[in-house]
Amino acid sequence: MQLTVLVSLLFLLSTATTITYGHNITSILGQHPSLSTFNHYLTLTHLAGEINRRTTITVCAVDNAAMSEILSKKPSISTIKNILSLHVLLDYFGAKKLHQIRDGTALAATMFQATGSAPGSTGFVNITDVKGGKVAFGPKDNGGNLDVFYVKSVEEIPYNISVIQISKLLPSDVAAAPTPEPSAMNITDIMSAHGCKVFADTLIANPDASKTYQDTIDGGLTVFCPLDDTFKAFLPKFKNLTASGKVSLLQFFGVPVYQSLAMLKSNNGIMNTLATNGDKKFDFTVQNDGEDVTLKTRGTTAKIVGTLIDEQPLAIYSIDKVLLPQELFKAALTPAPAPAPEEAADAPKSSKHKKPSADDAPSDSPADSPDGDAADQTADDNASVRLDGGRLVAMVLSLCLGLLLL
Repeated sequence: MQLTVLVSLLFLLSTATTITYGHNITSILGQHPSLSTFNHYLTLTHLAGEINRRTTITVCAVDNAAMSEILSKKPSISTIKNILSLHVLLDYFGAKKLHQIRDGTALAATMFQATGSAPGSTGFVNITDVKGGKVAFGPKDNGGNLDVFYVKSVEEIPYNISVIQISKLLPSDVAAAPTPEPSAMNITDIMSAHGCKVFADTLIANPDASKTYQDTIDGGLTVFCPLDDTFKAFLPKFKNLTASGKVSLLQFFGVPVYQSLAMLKSNNGIMNTLATNGDKKFDFTVQNDGEDVTLKTRGTTAKIVGTLIDEQPLAIYSIDKVLLPQELFKAALTPAPAPAPEEAADAPKSSKHKKPSADDAPSDSPADSPDGDAADQTADDNASVRLDGGRLVAMVLSLCLGLLLL
């Protein structure tokens, strides 16, 4: 009887423990020196983080000689990112599956297609099982020319990630097209074309703030622009700010470092902005909940709802609310103290006096930074095993020990 109960409890323990496996493309490729250049540029373009975040994925790596050929043309880092993103298939293709493709051919979407940078279907790759046991690859916009071949499997974690080596880089005029130099990008045009025209126009009308944005691009810039309806409703408050307050408010939506969406999801915590200056912190907290990324100040929380551009060193995202920095809106963000119990009991049901609200005219005086702990750091993308249900484990082990002592 005791043995039956013990076995049942152990079964419950095994089913209550959740194990989650991950992968790290940098570590995988790091074991193969001949693929070191490809590995280096996955990290430099921040594609490695995107790959680690995804599952059911195939990375088509090339050796150092193949990478040297494209690097000799001195492409920009954005162009290299487009080229390499064409080599990340958004489906799992292990060695066995490659040689057993249904009907002999398959069309796979790539990370290049997913970024929106590939016009039409130019971000798809044709995979064909040709005669003699060979598997050929070619971009869909390559006129049907299949001159890139499967070499070997590097590593497979079934149905999670497959890393294979192919004979050379996939030729694509679209992916290899020159991209404009970062400083030549007109960020206000990008915002205006993607639902943030009111914010963009306000930025253009403020030369000090707009110059700070433009001067920061080359070194890395991430912008969170409020959508039109949201910022339009905020304009009356904005007009009540002093000249310096307006500059700080506009700069508050820019971060002087490039952050891809994957980086934002894995690097939760406090983030400085273009407005940060000494004791004037002007910071906010980045937090993610699953696939959603939120930006928080003491009194406001905004969610990233779209990607306008993500081409290193520039990323621009749209957000659904206007973040209010405490340094400018201290009165609006500080909650009124709760009344004493006696006062609350004797208070009349209605009053002629209203409490201050967030709609009142904002203050332009400096304030301390928000209190509270920074957001917990999320786990990185390294290979990991996570065990859940610790309390249940302790309870079951205690019961087992008690039964054995009977």
